[in-house]
Amino acid sequence: MINIFYLSVMVMQSLIQNMEKYQNHKILKEKNMSNIKFSRRKMLGNSCLVLIGAMGSYAFNSSDVSVLTLGKSNDKKKLPFRISLNTSTISAYKLSVEKQIDLVADAGFDGIELWVRDVTAYLNEGGTCESLQKRLMSRNLVLENMIGFAPWFSEDTDARAKGIEQLHQEMIMTAKLGGEYIAAPIQGLKTLDKLKFDDYTQRYRNILQQADQTGVTPIIELWGAGALNQLADCAQIVISTGHPKASMLLDFYHLYRGNNSWNTLDCINAHRLPVFHINDYPASPAREQLKDSDRVFPGDGICPFNELIPKLYNAGFRGAFSVELFNKNYWATMDAPTILKTSYEKTCRVINDAMSNKS
Repeated sequence: MINIFYLSVMVMQSLIQNMEKYQNHKILKEKNMSNIKFSRRKMLGNSCLVLIGAMGSYAFNSSDVSVLTLGKSNDKKKLPFRISLNTSTISAYKLSVEKQIDLVADAGFDGIELWVRDVTAYLNEGGTCESLQKRLMSRNLVLENMIGFAPWFSEDTDARAKGIEQLHQEMIMTAKLGGEYIAAPIQGLKTLDKLKFDDYTQRYRNILQQADQTGVTPIIELWGAGALNQLADCAQIVISTGHPKASMLLDFYHLYRGNNSWNTLDCINAHRLPVFHINDYPASPAREQLKDSDRVFPGDGICPFNELIPKLYNAGFRGAFSVELFNKNYWATMDAPTILKTSYEKTCRVINDAMSNKS
């Protein structure tokens, strides 16, 4: 029989470690202390149960302790990633940003990606960033990233200057919401000029410098049907900035649509990626004919998640897999809670299956 005091210490240590892992994001660390106190009461309660069991002459071995301390954890909490949602997935329902937050939290997600346009509409109607941040915190949602489309990369010098100012204001708004990242897609170009990569790098470096002022990092986004559709080009721009916060926003569908090879996905330092968009794509239409609206729930297409998710994990990824869909058929046949529940459950299943097969 394990010594009673030793067993109690083991259980408390395990529970404390799990609580610390759960609070691995800045926003969650800033939650009200009442939540933390509640967790500590639960830990003391569990320890007392162990003591009572031992006093009643129940014998435990180390494997029993593991079951006792972890048995109530759901699959989500065992994963090394957060499971989040880009609100593009429910954009057709025209929900207020407050309703979006509540429904995403109700579905079980860890985090959310809000769109700048939806937050702006909320502010124009009299809402405040502070109240929205409180709502996010009260629902235990990490604001993973903001989705905006400022033309910061424009070939037109004047338009680019206005785009940079627009992005700056959106970064300030993101900071007030408690966020740390904002998407920075390249727009206005049909193709990249290989002779202008130094200039492209400087454009990204210019907006990265604003991260030092705002506390929000713009992450350059790869679009499979856009000018920046190659992982190698994206990595070249990011690495060439020499900026410590430079990063990229990737997406399983966009990487496939851009005809990138999965064989070298793990060449990147995935630890630098705060968010990775997760979705799936069908076998038909042909790759080069796919549209954003063709994306399907994870696991319902042909994406080799069992290969790719372990690759990302081994390359250091510990961020959020955020579901991003624009499927018109889903919008026509499901209500918002159903599409959210299905997104969450299928994503959990795909990630769990992939991680159970990792080497």
